[in-house]
Amino acid sequence: MRHGEVHNPKGILYGRLPGFHLSVTGRSQAQAVGRALADHDIALVVASPLQRAQETAEPIASAHGLIIRTDDNLIEAGNTFEGLRVSVGDGALRKPRHWWKLRDPFTPSWGEPYLQIAHRMLAAVNKARVEAAGREAVLVSHQLPVWTLRRFLQGQRLWHDPRNRQCGLASLTSLVYQGDTLIDIVYSEPAGASDPTVHGA
Repeated sequence: MRHGEVHNPKGILYGRLPGFHLSVTGRSQAQAVGRALADHDIALVVASPLQRAQETAEPIASAHGLIIRTDDNLIEAGNTFEGLRVSVGDGALRKPRHWWKLRDPFTPSWGEPYLQIAHRMLAAVNKARVEAAGREAVLVSHQLPVWTLRRFLQGQRLWHDPRNRQCGLASLTSLVYQGDTLIDIVYSEPAGASDPTVHGA
């Protein structure tokens, strides 16, 4: 699951910075997903250590009488533009001193390598899958890690156009296993559709 909308009035790419909590809308989104999953057989709720992910996980965990576990492997991707505005026209990308960071979009050069993201996310999924043992587990993470893992599991190249991500706020990207075999990936938006290109997610 991707976390809900964040209170971010300055429009910065907040990345791993502390203190970014859910907005009023984000809390409503988390509650909506909690209601949608109320009748699911959830054995485990795990979240990124960042505040917005923990707050998103809370309604789901509460509905099932579970304590939220934290897994650092679910954290947002590292990014050298963290704390800056990166929107088109008025952001850090207008400044030549930042252009060197964009030299390699395939790794990428501005942040944590895509393959590293995919591997740590898969480690979190496999750990939760073993612990849930035939039941369901909910893992709350962030847009880029979720999307990177999905592309990795689908055998697609990991570098991509961020505008084409299918990973809206509070969306679910469900991995369906039969035994140890991944048999399906199902995407849904129980909290409603949202813009998948929100910065700093």
